[in-house]
Amino acid sequence: MSYLFSFAIDKLAIAGTSLWALALYLGLASLGQRVTAALTRWFNFAERSLYFSAEEFERTRQGREAQNAFWASVLSIVPFLGAGVLCHYGIDVSLGNSWSISLGLIAAIGCGVYELGRRTSEDRKD
Repeated sequence: MSYLFSFAIDKLAIAGTSLWALALYLGLASLGQRVTAALTRWFNFAERSLYFSAEEFERTRQGREAQNAFWASVLSIVPFLGAGVLCHYGIDVSLGNSWSISLGLIAAIGCGVYELGRRTSEDRKD
């Protein structure tokens, strides 16, 4: 039986990309925070143009800013997913698919331990 729109989903590519994106997100957490802050500022600025009344804008400000912060944190993952795709396919082409997933898992664990240590040292400084 043939389907009109059939395409194959490469489960190993999704797993490898996700592992590399997680590793990069944890390893570059300060960059992720800057991307989130920049997106939040941009969303707040862009949304201001939708309101004609200053009273209405100020009345709904707190809820809109919380919603913008949520969407900014969700969308801040996108650059890391793109970099994860590049890392996965770079290692896949050079070493093979199983190496990409294995190294992605090792990188995610290592970057997670690094991030925990970084946060602990920041807490001790304060």
